[in-house]
Amino acid sequence: MLLLAARQLLLRLILRSHAERRGVSKGEAATAATLDASRRAFGAPQHEGWERAPVWKCFFFSIFALVTSALAAHAQSFADLAKSSGTPQIPGLKIVYLSPLGNPAAATRIRHILVHQTEGGVGSAKNGAAAQNKNPTRRGVMIWVETDGTVYFAVPETVVTLQGDGANRNDNKYVDNSKTFRIVVKENTVGVEFAGNFPDVTKGATPEQAKIWPILARFLQERYTIPADKIYAHNWIDYKDARYCEGCELATLARKQNYIPGGLAK
Repeated sequence: MLLLAARQLLLRLILRSHAERRGVSKGEAATAATLDASRRAFGAPQHEGWERAPVWKCFFFSIFALVTSALAAHAQSFADLAKSSGTPQIPGLKIVYLSPLGNPAAATRIRHILVHQTEGGVGSAKNGAAAQNKNPTRRGVMIWVETDGTVYFAVPETVVTLQGDGANRNDNKYVDNSKTFRIVVKENTVGVEFAGNFPDVTKGATPEQAKIWPILARFLQERYTIPADKIYAHNWIDYKDARYCEGCELATLARKQNYIPGGLAK
């Protein structure tokens, strides 16, 4: 509807400009009426004389309205995709569904996001996802991220994979563990495994993984209505490998977005 109104507005502006160059005043009333209707459609201030504003101002306003409308439509489509079933492809992500998504209403158990890193080289996430798919309850996670940024959904959302160590950390070294100790556990958490820190475990995520992770994090937050402060690194909630902080940089990156899912927006 907005697009149609904008097209009509632009057409009238062109005709008006042509008429002004020829000194033609006939039809000004019709032009003003159309501009007024378009103005109301776009929510412009309704004050006398708007229809006599310079053509460039009217043109600028119409373009601004179109861009605003497009951004709103994009935001809505992201939320719709996040809540959809099947195999939705999210802009900016390459997702391989070894197991399609179901109804998110059946996955209300998921209240946290847990970020893992595994000592594997190129191809280890793809292979890990395939093995997880064959044996869903084995030690592992629902989502695996390859070094090139490809995301693999390995098992149904209703499956509880064997991840974490029971949230056994309680030293408050990284976060307030009174909110995680024996609370952020496999039954209420979706795990995301990033492969690639082999042979140097201190090596961070690849540039491709770091690029797609903020998008994937928002997708998971939107789908399961998870606030930013419910995203955790594995090292934050369990005592892990002392050589490095597993998942810490990635969890921090996701939290810094301060993304608020639609279900939590005021």
